[in-house]
Amino acid sequence: MVKINIHQSDTFEEIEINIKCYSIDKKLNDLISLINNHYSSLVLKDQDYTYSINPNQIFYIESIDDKTFVYLENQVLENSLRLYEVEETLKEGSFIRISKSCILNIDYLRSVKALLNGKYEAHLFNGEKLIISRHYVSSFKKKFGM
Repeated sequence: MVKINIHQSDTFEEIEINIKCYSIDKKLNDLISLINNHYSSLVLKDQDYTYSINPNQIFYIESIDDKTFVYLENQVLENSLRLYEVEETLKEGSFIRISKSCILNIDYLRSVKALLNGKYEAHLFNGEKLIISRHYVSSFKKKFGM
């Protein structure tokens, strides 16, 4: 059973969320990640504009030639941070490293398919396919619940 108490006042200067629980299970951990992602943002840019993007909009993040690209449903933006810095920022969320150069948001994962060489192929809701390298398969399985 879940009990929710909300106290609203114009004297509060910020949102504060307190969770009282016996233990943190997967559902509660997912809820915490969702809340963290909802109130955070990444600053990204394309050739002309700079955007503040909620991490929940991100399908995956990839590093190519020392540049970090963030893939949204229909848009690719660049981030000034290195891939490991972005990973650290998003570690509490639904993001998981799947290769040396790629971080996946498992909320946009439609399915996975085992490949012959111990790798997996990730199929995303936007139709893209990513390779989960052997080195990251075990942590991926744990995060995804396999």
